[in-house]
Amino acid sequence: MKRRKFIESTATGAAALVATPLMGSCKEKPTATTPLAAEVIKPVVICTWNFLNATQKAWEVLEKGGSAIDAVEQGVMVEEADVTNQTVGKGGRPDRDGNVTLDAVIMDKDGNCGAVVYLQDITHAISVARKVMEDTPHVMLAGVGAKQFALEKGFKAENLLTEKSKKEWEKWLETAQYKPIINIENHDTIGMLALDQNGDISGACTTSGMAYKLGGRVGDSPIVGAGLFIDNEVGGATATGVGEEVVKTVGSFLIVELMRQGRSPQEACEEAIARIVKKNPSKDFQVGFIAMDKQGRTGSYCIHSGFSYRKYSPDGHENVPSGSHLKG
Repeated sequence: MKRRKFIESTATGAAALVATPLMGSCKEKPTATTPLAAEVIKPVVICTWNFLNATQKAWEVLEKGGSAIDAVEQGVMVEEADVTNQTVGKGGRPDRDGNVTLDAVIMDKDGNCGAVVYLQDITHAISVARKVMEDTPHVMLAGVGAKQFALEKGFKAENLLTEKSKKEWEKWLETAQYKPIINIENHDTIGMLALDQNGDISGACTTSGMAYKLGGRVGDSPIVGAGLFIDNEVGGATATGVGEEVVKTVGSFLIVELMRQGRSPQEACEEAIARIVKKNPSKDFQVGFIAMDKQGRTGSYCIHSGFSYRKYSPDGHENVPSGSHLKG
């Protein structure tokens, strides 16, 4: 009897020792989408390049308890209306035929999105994109149809080609050399991401595209997944630079998916740039990404040095230099 009890006791103990680590291994591991237990949501807004007036406007919305979607729309509208900014909205550099054509996309916390491509004569392309998202069953409107829709919604038509941009275009026509521009002075996009007090993320991206492009050219900016992508369970990302290269890797979607797998925003941006460089080893063009996750962590990376992003949070308002694949 004593021997039998000893064997039963030993077997029971061994089973417990085996079961314990197995049961422990089944516990849910923290991921990028798992919120912290006592997390306090801190609003954050970031945008490509040093557009401090844009982030200031977006922050004003967030600080008052406004939504991320309102913040990103109103933030990028500042640059669309700034005629000294020749890369977005009114005053943007034209295509080689002298036409200023705008592309924009906006995406909310629920995954809804709206976009316009090849829009002419309407300054606030981002607001037209939002109307497409909210007032139609469609995601994207283009060209004449996009303009007609905007006019029906009460937007006013105006000449977007300023005298300065016109004179520069006329000077360009003397040689008509078309080369992708990589330096900071001639970037072509503002992309913005915001996290509001409810913990919701939205994003916007708007551009006049590459200066002196072929008429009808559309880059990555208005393409959902390329120029911008938001997943409210994970975070968001947006891009700037030569859009053709971003489209080839669906860069913003890639970054969000990498964050879903546990990468930090910084790590995800670096991997996205690595994939672009691998596909085009010449590296004679610029691409930059920014990203933000649900915890408000941010990251950025680019090919050539000189890229930065603007960040506004409770910790302050700052311009953050981006790391780059190529140094110097």
